[in-house]
Amino acid sequence: MVENERRSSFLAQLVLSAVVAGGAVVAAHGQDAKTTLVEPPAPLLPLQVGDWVRQPDDPAAQPANDARTETILTEDGLKRSEHAVYRVGNAGPAVTVTAQQFVDATGAHAAYSYYQRPGSTYRGTGLGSETSASAEGYLFRSGASVVEAKGPRGAKTEALLSGIEVRLPKVAGPKGLPPLLPTYLPEKGLERESVKYALGPVSYEAMGGVLPGAILGFDKAAEAVTAKYAGKGQLTMLLYPTPQIAGDRLRAVEDEVHKRGQGAGTVVLRREGPLVLMTSGDWVLAEAKSLVEGIHPKAEVTWNKQMPLEFHTEVRKTYSLLTSIAIFCGFGALAAIVLGFGLGAGRAAVRVLQGKPAASEPEFLRIDLSGGQTAIHADGPGSQQ
Repeated sequence: MVENERRSSFLAQLVLSAVVAGGAVVAAHGQDAKTTLVEPPAPLLPLQVGDWVRQPDDPAAQPANDARTETILTEDGLKRSEHAVYRVGNAGPAVTVTAQQFVDATGAHAAYSYYQRPGSTYRGTGLGSETSASAEGYLFRSGASVVEAKGPRGAKTEALLSGIEVRLPKVAGPKGLPPLLPTYLPEKGLERESVKYALGPVSYEAMGGVLPGAILGFDKAAEAVTAKYAGKGQLTMLLYPTPQIAGDRLRAVEDEVHKRGQGAGTVVLRREGPLVLMTSGDWVLAEAKSLVEGIHPKAEVTWNKQMPLEFHTEVRKTYSLLTSIAIFCGFGALAAIVLGFGLGAGRAAVRVLQGKPAASEPEFLRIDLSGGQTAIHADGPGSQQ
C-alpha cells in the first residue's frame, strides 16, 4: 500500500513537472514571437472630393470584365482596381469612376491605349499625363494609374477628376517613365486617336494589329505600336530587348507577309538595331520607304520592365565565363611569382653551398665601352686569369 502511494506521488510530481516545463516553453515562445502588422494600401478613390460624395457601394452595380479584357489587363500588369459612384447632393447627376493601378507607367499606357475608344478626342495632358474625352465621359492616365469616368462632361466633372488625380498613388524612378516607342512615330499625317500601344498578343490583336500576335515575341519582352496615317496605310513598330531577338522576329514577320501576298498591301520592312518597322495598307511605295527610313531609335532607350528569362541566362553565362578567365589569370600570375621566387632562392642556396656569393657576378652582363682591358674573374676565390 505504501509502495503504491509512493508510485502515485512520483507520477503526480512527474506530470506536474512536465506541465510546468510545457508552460514555460509556451511562455518563452510567446515572448520570442513577433507580430507583423501589414498596413493595407490607401484607397484609389477618396470618399469625398469637394461637393462630390462617394455613394455607398452596390455589389450588383460593380462592372464585370469579359475574359479578353481580363487577359489584356494581366498582360499590362494590373495590380488592383476600384469602382465608385459620385454625386453632388441627393438629386445631382451621378459620375461613375473606375480607377486601376498598374505595375508601372508602361503597363498603364498600354491599358489607356486599349480603353481609348474610336471617336474620342485626344486632349494631351488636360488631366494627368494624357487625357481623352468622348460622349460617354473622360479617360486619363496619371503615372501608373488609369481612370475612366462616365457621366456628364463639364467643369464640375473635371474638378472631381482633378481631385481624384491628386490622390492617386505616385510612382518614382524607372517605373514612372512612359514608354519611348510611341514617341518614334512621325507626326506628319498621323491620326493621333489611332495610335495603339500593346505589351501582349491579345491586346495587340484586339487593338487592330495586322500580324498574328503569337509570332511577334511578346514572351521576350516585346513592345508594339500601331498607327494610321491620313489617306495612307498603317505603320507597325516593334521594339525588342536586343538586336538578335529583333532579327529573329523580323524573319518570322517576313514569312507571314509572304504567305499573305498582295493582301497585305504595300509592305516595307526594315530593322535598325532592336527596332523593327513595317508598313501595310494603301501606301505609295516611295512614301512608305521614306517614312520607314526616317525613323531611328534613340540612343537613350531604357527598359523598365523585366527582361526575358533567356536574356538573364545569357548574362549569367557571360559573367561566369569572364569570372573563370579572371580566376585562371590570377592563379597563373600567382604561380609565376611563386615559381620565380622559388627558382631564385634555390639558385642562391646552391651558390652559397658551393662557397660562392648568393648573387651572380656583377660583371657577367657588364659592357665596358672605355676601350681598356679588364681582367675576367672566374668563379671561386683566388682564381684569376
